[in-house]
Amino acid sequence: MKRIAALTIGILLCVTAVRAELSSSQAKRLNDAATVLTELRAIPDKGIPEGTWNRAECVAVIPGLKKGAFIIGGEAGKGVISCRAGQGWSAPVFLELRKGSIGFQIGAENIDLVLLMMNRNGVEKLLSNNINLGADAAVAAGPVGRVAEASTDARLKAEILAYSRAQGAFAGIDLSGGVLRPDKDANADAYGASANGRDVLFTSRVTAPPAAQAFLRTLREEARATTGRKD
Repeated sequence: MKRIAALTIGILLCVTAVRAELSSSQAKRLNDAATVLTELRAIPDKGIPEGTWNRAECVAVIPGLKKGAFIIGGEAGKGVISCRAGQGWSAPVFLELRKGSIGFQIGAENIDLVLLMMNRNGVEKLLSNNINLGADAAVAAGPVGRVAEASTDARLKAEILAYSRAQGAFAGIDLSGGVLRPDKDANADAYGASANGRDVLFTSRVTAPPAAQAFLRTLREEARATTGRKD
């Protein structure tokens, strides 16, 4: 009987270990997100204004957003989000973005996307499963430049400010009509099938997977840099 119990415990431990082991694509997503964030923030005159960055409640990064096709196009991408937690940042939640579009689009293009969640309300909507950008949450193209400010009414009221990079240049982007939601499969791999996104982002009960350390380190380093940086 004891042998059976020990075997059962061993099996459960193995299952837990498997759930905590990210796939290579999920680990790459985290590493790519760290790279995008580093490169965006490294452009002082054409990046996110310090005041805007410091007001953000959470930061989402979607590297390699795929855009394209002929005549009928669309965008699809996967990324991660982390929220401020005291002096640090929370374990990341994995995300998916879907945005349909109709236009004369030939070929394919990859876009790196950074979303600043300016208040917790927008994140709560996201964690409820789906958030329709522009309908459920106000989204606006983020201001660009070291001394730029979110001066328009749309930006002041926006719950989400969006930035994109295509062909090396960063700019604001309109994501109205897109659908942002948690990536359930990736989150289950990272934290277990019963993982709750609110626990991951808003409590200290969930430990980030090792593969997330580069992304979280980038967020911490940027937070320290903006504290001592002057516009």
